[in-house]
Amino acid sequence: MQPETIHIDDLAAPRLTPLQQQAIAAAEPVTMSEEAVLAAARQATGLSDFGADDFRERLRIWLQSFDEDEGLGPLGRASLFADTVRHASARLRLEDLLQRHPEIREQRIDRPLIIAGLPRSGTTNLVNMLAADPRLRSMPLWETMEPIPAALDTPAPGAPDPRVVRTSQMWGAFEALLPLMPAMHEMAPDHVHEDIELQGADFSSYLPEWTSRPHRWRDYYYAHDQTPHYAYGRRMLQALTWLKGPDRWVLKSPPHMENLRPLRATYPDATVVFTHRDPVAVLQSAITMIAYGDRIRRHSIDLRALASYWIDRVEHLLQACVRDRDVWPAAQSMDVRFDEYMADPQGVLARVYAMAGLPLTGETQARLNAYMDANPRGKHGRVAYDLHRDFGVDIAAVRERFGFYYQRFSVRLERVAGEA
Repeated sequence: MQPETIHIDDLAAPRLTPLQQQAIAAAEPVTMSEEAVLAAARQATGLSDFGADDFRERLRIWLQSFDEDEGLGPLGRASLFADTVRHASARLRLEDLLQRHPEIREQRIDRPLIIAGLPRSGTTNLVNMLAADPRLRSMPLWETMEPIPAALDTPAPGAPDPRVVRTSQMWGAFEALLPLMPAMHEMAPDHVHEDIELQGADFSSYLPEWTSRPHRWRDYYYAHDQTPHYAYGRRMLQALTWLKGPDRWVLKSPPHMENLRPLRATYPDATVVFTHRDPVAVLQSAITMIAYGDRIRRHSIDLRALASYWIDRVEHLLQACVRDRDVWPAAQSMDVRFDEYMADPQGVLARVYAMAGLPLTGETQARLNAYMDANPRGKHGRVAYDLHRDFGVDIAAVRERFGFYYQRFSVRLERVAGEA
């Protein structure tokens, strides 16, 4: 059976459902101040020690960027404020855990398997496939949302982790508000999510860029070495490993492509799989997804400005990848084109396992097959994208901008709607 084709024809002028209107109207006003965020985190956790204070400058820039984003509506502002409180709460809980168990700082992270690729380039499918292997530790969405459990979160025997319950409720509410989102990017509570989320508690990474237009933060991020924040994320991984092994992780996140030197400094024994896809195909999917979510986050939607922001953003990321790709030696890294992966996922997986030094056993193969069978492409329908019609993008000009990337990695061009 062919997946349903979904046409979204109201990106620029959304026709809000009654539920969306109700959620926007119910959003409480927030003050984007450092003290408001930290006070809310203290109240949520009953803790007060945030550790090193350097994060405060970054938090202030996040918040200032949100205030300067004039298109944000009440629900967008409330959601961003809630995210900062969640990250600050995770920071408090990590500091508390480290003080009670300093041995966590010595916890081994063994030869992680890291996937670095643009959004929509097969990273989510590949990481979830590998996560089906019980020899590898992975990070589901519920764990990225609340990485360190609160003292009261110890589940009763046979009961689910309360963090799983909360994330399931959150995802259910999110899906009810934005029912087409799973067709673009499923975020089920047990699906593996991006490890870059762990840097949220250090108030770094590109996280705010997905739900706002934080120009000030983006420029600050570009200007600063991310190695300290990768080290912070590793410390969070050590805590998660100490809480529950095993100690060999499978991780993935797009910003690794622009932070290959910090990644190498932090995980020198890692195996890195680079996934490559036509950035035009990536952009049409990514910015359509952002624009669709913006209907509840923003009171004004400028699709051309959104496209311009992300074309610039992806170009910056890919320029850094081309510049630094060779810091990872051939013995520890491999490049996989999206079309190769789609044509022969089993062959790609065999290569990944061989490079990682993991035997691809019959039991493991059965688990991988079961994941593939349960998660066919287009499971929730296929969205019809059109960069030219919806966003006014000159596709030929964008292809010219990304010529350096096509050439470096022999990326196959994908014909898209609106292309001459």
